Amino acid sequence: MTTLSPLLDLDDAEALVAADRDGALRSAALAGAQTRATAQSFADIVGERLSDLRPRSVVFVAGGGRAERAAEVLIAAVGARIGVPLVHSPGTPPWVGPLDVVLVCGDDAGDPRLSESTAAAVRRGAETILVTPDEGPLRSAAAGRAFFLPPRVAVREPNTLMRYVAAGVSVLGSVAGGVHRPLLPDLARLADALDDEASRNHPSREVFHNPAKSVAVRMANRRVVFSGVGALAMEAARHGSEVMLRIAGVVSASSELSEVIAAAVHAAHATSAAPTDYDPFFHDDEVDGPRPEAAMRVLVAASPVRATEAERRTAAVNDVEILVAGTDRSNPAARGEQGPTVDELGEFESTALLATRLEMAAAYLHLMGGT
Repeated sequence: MTTLSPLLDLDDAEALVAADRDGALRSAALAGAQTRATAQSFADIVGERLSDLRPRSVVFVAGGGRAERAAEVLIAAVGARIGVPLVHSPGTPPWVGPLDVVLVCGDDAGDPRLSESTAAAVRRGAETILVTPDEGPLRSAAAGRAFFLPPRVAVREPNTLMRYVAAGVSVLGSVAGGVHRPLLPDLARLADALDDEASRNHPSREVFHNPAKSVAVRMANRRVVFSGVGALAMEAARHGSEVMLRIAGVVSASSELSEVIAAAVHAAHATSAAPTDYDPFFHDDEVDGPRPEAAMRVLVAASPVRATEAERRTAAVNDVEILVAGTDRSNPAARGEQGPTVDELGEFESTALLATRLEMAAAYLHLMGGT
């Protein structure tokens, strides 16, 4: 039994499902469905209409939240290698024109920033794709001259990352006759992998065989900081910290790995840290003074090919967990689980799977009352 609260046991699948009244677990498990639906929506609505366009730039205008994080994920994944400049901007830049593609993402059709950006993009003749609801001020701003990819799978906003990522991959893979596709993940294959990841994190699977539950257990009652090895893994770390707050109300930090290592080593020598023989059961506040703080736990995101590098760089950190998509390196039993192998997972795909795992972990923490 793995109990994080006096009311719920993480290994009690029926209790977890009954407690999930707002659909947090179901929403977090639909990343694959979002990816598949968005790719199909793009094929149905946009099709090959961008294939003859060799854009001067692709501009991502995001309405905050997961849309903004998706833009950073795409830029970190392929920005340095793809043959077109990728720009993340709070609004449509004044230099945008007919040679550019503008991808507007957000879940609020009444957001004036999105409406203004859409109106500016279509007025200047840019190819405009809207991954937004097709309604309200946005519909008026588009004036029938933009492609709408409204959501086909209903999920909570903290779980919309893959909808926006899939839209960006579809756009980048469509322009210039598909010349950039070798640098991008195959969305059908990625959707299947995301479904497999959701299955591994299903409530019916025990903590010992469930990567998301395992992350939730490691975070319970601890001070946690997320980091990552490489720019793309760092985006997964930031995503994890953000969804922990949004979904579970759990406060955690995220920072570059070099900063985290320095802070963790310094904190290990702090006098406020709990001694190794500390037992909270025998602690008396009047006699022993304030309770010592729990040690800082570091969760490091890494792609399979960079997991060894992550272990090497964090060797001086006392309490660290390396999170690798497709496997759970800290869980010997989970290493033998079925799922993508190291050779099958690219860095882009592994980041997407890890993001889904962290969303599921946040949902489990939410059900435990944000423990």
